[in-house]
Amino acid sequence: MATSLTDEVLQDKIAVSLARVMARANKHARELGTDIVQSLITITQIPADGGLLWRINYGPKEYIGRRGGDLIIEVDANGTTIKRVLRGQ
Repeated sequence: MATSLTDEVLQDKIAVSLARVMARANKHARELGTDIVQSLITITQIPADGGLLWRINYGPKEYIGRRGGDLIIEVDANGTTIKRVLRGQ
């Protein structure tokens, strides 16, 4: 059952920003070969020069006994620019 977002949700600046950021980061993660459905995704808000960055971390869902392998993508708060991409080792 499809539903539309309410005006209240669309007026929430953080929710809209995060939706844009996630869409941008997910697209880039897929291009880099990451299976985002099989990833444990964490999101961190980072203060940056005069604004915010969102750090999206894609790690394995089955992380016990594993090291590294995470993909980290930092995106500006507008969701338009990827600022940095890091890979765990």
